[in-house]
Amino acid sequence: MEPLHDKKIKLLEEIANRIREKIIETLVVAGSGHSAGPLGMADVFTAFYFHILRHNPKKPNWAERDILILSNGHICPVQYVTLAYAGYFPTEELMTLRKLGSRLQGHPHRGALPGVETTSGPLGSGLGQACGVAFSHRIDGTKNRVYCLMSDGEQDAGNTWEAVMFAGKYKLSNLTAVMDRNNIQIDGYTENVMPLEPIKEKYESFGWHVLEIDGHNLEQIVDAVNVAKAIYEKPTLIIAHTIPGKGVSFMEKDYLWHGKPPTKEEAEVALRELRTLGGKIRSEHQ
Repeated sequence: MEPLHDKKIKLLEEIANRIREKIIETLVVAGSGHSAGPLGMADVFTAFYFHILRHNPKKPNWAERDILILSNGHICPVQYVTLAYAGYFPTEELMTLRKLGSRLQGHPHRGALPGVETTSGPLGSGLGQACGVAFSHRIDGTKNRVYCLMSDGEQDAGNTWEAVMFAGKYKLSNLTAVMDRNNIQIDGYTENVMPLEPIKEKYESFGWHVLEIDGHNLEQIVDAVNVAKAIYEKPTLIIAHTIPGKGVSFMEKDYLWHGKPPTKEEAEVALRELRTLGGKIRSEHQ
């Protein structure tokens, strides 16, 4: 991984903001879908696809690629937009989100789009899938790293904890999980629905190395992944504290935006805010 210098940080910040704009544009055309989570994870996806991952959009099945598994598939608008901007498929196709016959359905499925590594719909399945992939690379002696992006709400699922135990037992140091700790889920705030804390200590008790970061700070995201690569004999969890609806003032920290798209009028306001933010990002780095 190349060093993260100021010029690259500016580029990544601009990409993340463009991804947020396109998420809004696709959701309003679709007329359904999730808003808060995709906006909140734009910085993490940008860091991975434009700096961290070993991957090749022209050869999506490249044997030596890193594997990124999205567990909470309902935030797929951010995955689709990122993949398109990274060159996996034409950006024009993004406007077919959730349309009949589109490759961009409301939950991603393996084989439909290049770059989508796994089918993800039922929450809690992704970490187990990632464990299987990481374990297979361990057996084969290959150096591929496996990343699993997951939500905090799906920590309610029992099969997540089966995977946590499995990874700890087999010391899957080639596995890094990133938890979107945005504190919301479909029915409310996580600590009201089913309290998760102390989540760091829970993972540590199963043999994981745990880091906590600001999920909107690109330097912290990259640094945490570098630390994870240096940890031997343990899988690593990165708890990324994010703001759901990041960049759109009326969506931020409001769980009611977990599972609904903006109206045309709301999208206009959101895009105006994001474009203003984009101008600020550019001016700060001049």
